[in-house]
Amino acid sequence: MKRWFRQHGFAIGSALGQLGKSPLSFLFNVIVVAIALTLPFAGLTLLDNVRPMSEQLSVEPEISVFTKAETTREQAQALEPAIRAILADPKSRIVFVPREQALDSLKSKSGLADVLATLGENPLPDGYVLKLDSFRSVSEAGSVDAIAARLRALPGVDAVQVDSAWVKRLAALLRVLRLILLLLAVTLGMVVIAVVFNTIRLQVLTQRDEIAVSKLIGATDGFIHRPFYYTGGLLGLCAGGVALGAVTLSLQPLNTAIGEFARLYGSSFQLAPLNPVAMGVLLAVSAALGLAGAVLSVRRHLARLR
Repeated sequence: MKRWFRQHGFAIGSALGQLGKSPLSFLFNVIVVAIALTLPFAGLTLLDNVRPMSEQLSVEPEISVFTKAETTREQAQALEPAIRAILADPKSRIVFVPREQALDSLKSKSGLADVLATLGENPLPDGYVLKLDSFRSVSEAGSVDAIAARLRALPGVDAVQVDSAWVKRLAALLRVLRLILLLLAVTLGMVVIAVVFNTIRLQVLTQRDEIAVSKLIGATDGFIHRPFYYTGGLLGLCAGGVALGAVTLSLQPLNTAIGEFARLYGSSFQLAPLNPVAMGVLLAVSAALGLAGAVLSVRRHLARLR
C-alpha cells in the first residue's frame, strides 16, 4: 500500500512540476475547456431551478361538458351523479351552467351582445364546468384525458373540452430542453476530450527524450503514463471549477433582471446555484472527461513512440 501511495504521489508531483514549467499554457487550456463546460453547466442550473417550480405548480384543470342540443334541462341535470361518479373525488367541484347563464356570460365578456341578439333563440347548450382540485402538478395533469374520455361516453353529452393543454405544453417543453441539454453536453464533452487530447499530445512530444530514457532504465508503462493522466484529470477539474464559478457569479446580475420581470407577475422567482452535491458531481464529470482525453492521447502517442 505504501508503494502504491508513493508511486501516485510521485506521479502527482511530476504532473504539477510539468504544469509549473508552463503555467500560462495550462491556464489557457483551462479557460478553453471551461468555456466549453460553461454552457451545459448553465443549462443544468436553469433546469434545476425551473423543475421544482413546474412540479409544484398548482394545476387546476377545468373540464367543460356540453350536452346535445336535443337534451332537455331535466336530462342535463340528471347527468350530475354520473359525472361525480367518474370524478370519484369529493374535493372536485361540479358547476351546472344553464344555457341562459352561458349566453349572458358570453354577451358580457365578448362584447358581441348585438351580434348574438340577431340570432334569435339561444344557440348554446346546457353544460357543466368541472374543477379537478386533486390534480396539483404537471406530471399528474395527463390523467385528465382519461376522465375526459369517460365523460364523452355519457348519454346526452355532445362535447368535452379540457383547458389544461398549456400544462402539457409546459411538460413537453421541459422534456425538449432536457434533450437539447443532453445533446449539448455530449457534444461539448467531446470538445473537452479533444482539447485535453491535444494538450497531452504536446506534452508527450515535448518529453519524448525523457520518456525514452525512462524506458531504458526499466520504467513501466504505468509509471510513465500516470503523470499524464493526473495532468488531464487536473485540467478537467480546474476547468470545471472555473465554469461553475462563472455560472454562479453570473446569477447575481441575472437575478436582478429576472426579479424585475417576476415582480410584474407578482412572483419572487430567483435563480439559485446548484447544491454542493450537484457541484461535486459536475466537478467529478469534468475531471473524468480530462482523464479520458489524457488516456486516449497517452496510449495513442506513446504507442507511436515505441
